[in-house]
Amino acid sequence: MSLNVESAPVITQPAPTPLRLIDDAGLAVDPSEAGGFALPSPEILLGLYRRMVVARRFDVQVTALTRQGRLATYPSALGQEACEIAAVASLGALDWLFPTYRDSIALLTRGVPPEDILASFRGEWHSGYDYYQHKIAPQATPLATQALHAVGLATASKLKGDHTVALTLLGDGATSEGDAHEAFNFAAVWQAPVVFLVQNNQFAISVPLDKQMACRTIADKAIGYGMPGYFVDGNDVAAMYAVVSAAVDTARNGGGPSLVEGLTYRMEAHTNSDDPTRYRDSSDVDAWRGRDPIERLEKYLVSVGVLTDAERADITREAEDLAAATRECMTRTAVIDPLELFEHVYATPRTALAEQRDFLANEIAEHEAAAAKTTGESA
Repeated sequence: MSLNVESAPVITQPAPTPLRLIDDAGLAVDPSEAGGFALPSPEILLGLYRRMVVARRFDVQVTALTRQGRLATYPSALGQEACEIAAVASLGALDWLFPTYRDSIALLTRGVPPEDILASFRGEWHSGYDYYQHKIAPQATPLATQALHAVGLATASKLKGDHTVALTLLGDGATSEGDAHEAFNFAAVWQAPVVFLVQNNQFAISVPLDKQMACRTIADKAIGYGMPGYFVDGNDVAAMYAVVSAAVDTARNGGGPSLVEGLTYRMEAHTNSDDPTRYRDSSDVDAWRGRDPIERLEKYLVSVGVLTDAERADITREAEDLAAATRECMTRTAVIDPLELFEHVYATPRTALAEQRDFLANEIAEHEAAAAKTTGESA
């Protein structure tokens, strides 16, 4: 059997420079340089701005709580708000999001309460939110595993004909994993309605991008799988929203998967246990501070007369109310039952697991009895 290359779709290589609709100075780019994408309306951009400001305030607050010892760990997304907010805003109510451990602000923007988002980081529960209610899979810590899950759900959606789209968030390091290759390949072959959004923050913990891969851009990888790839300025929420929305529409209408690379930067450490000064220069961080996604959009909205002082004050109030609510929920003592470890493991209980549960239950009972006896004697 011969390969019919003439019937294969023509996929063009992404542009070598990231697509943008609003530049660093907050000015709209010339339409001829916009790659055929239209600048979203000021009303849409104002909504995206509000969501980014609120999300950043949440992120900053949670980072502070982690440093105070209220959470075990927290991976900040400071500086990556444009990618995550654009992703969530591009999805429909019935579409599914497959996030990583760094995408808490995406969960927040999709409506998950702070206490549910932070349950796992606090060590309170495996995952604190209802997946089906929010259409969000568990935040994946193993790199790229959620990409396969997204493709599985998207393929099932296609078979059922329900027009649901799956969007998965990945980091640059995750694209070097075998799971990512399998997800890209399967999605392209079977034309699954899925969007792969790679947040290229340029470090896989401490490994810079040029030590991870030799290709020009991550988006270039898409052409090898037979799907379109887009190289986008990940700090331009207007461009991210326009491109991701188009990719979601393509997937929903039977056009198959897309790979979108958002070029951005991780401003904070990998997690609170990381020391980024060991592998990157502070001058690089300072340079990227000048490309802040919120400040860029703010300049544009002010220039077109959409962001007023009253609107800004209202957004600030919303952000501070959320920060206060987050502080309050993290001051409450978590009630943790160790025996919950054995729940929801199997649909049909296994004998060995039941024996382990009974063993732990007896140990807990003996410990509590001993503690009660000690307390009574000391009284």
